[in-house]
Amino acid sequence: MTIAETLRARIAQGTYPDGLPSEAEIGREFGVARTTVRRALRALEEAGDVTTVAGVGRQAGGGAQMAPYKRIMTDLLDGIRAGELPVGAQLPSEAELSESYGVARGTVRRALHELEGAGHIHAQHGVGRFVGPAS
Repeated sequence: MTIAETLRARIAQGTYPDGLPSEAEIGREFGVARTTVRRALRALEEAGDVTTVAGVGRQAGGGAQMAPYKRIMTDLLDGIRAGELPVGAQLPSEAELSESYGVARGTVRRALHELEGAGHIHAQHGVGRFVGPAS
């Protein structure tokens, strides 16, 4: 049985509900080089058995997880739309968001940059980020 077939069988059994192991872990398990693992994973992706989510990893069957920066954006937008973050409200700092989501500050910055670009929030240099009137 090939690596791809073995992984496909495990996916069907529900062995990987939180995502597939890393390429290095799969390589160690099967005793093969990383390029061999990548070929097997590419075959699974082409067949639609696996998808890759940036910042999350490979997910079985399309996976329901989203990239961490998108999760932050969605949560903040939900708060804005629900009125929990009204116009003019200051958002938590990058450091606070980074800690509460368990992600790097670069991930938080990406989410905030996307929200700024869409006009949902605005930054005041040296003060912080605030909910904008266009929300």
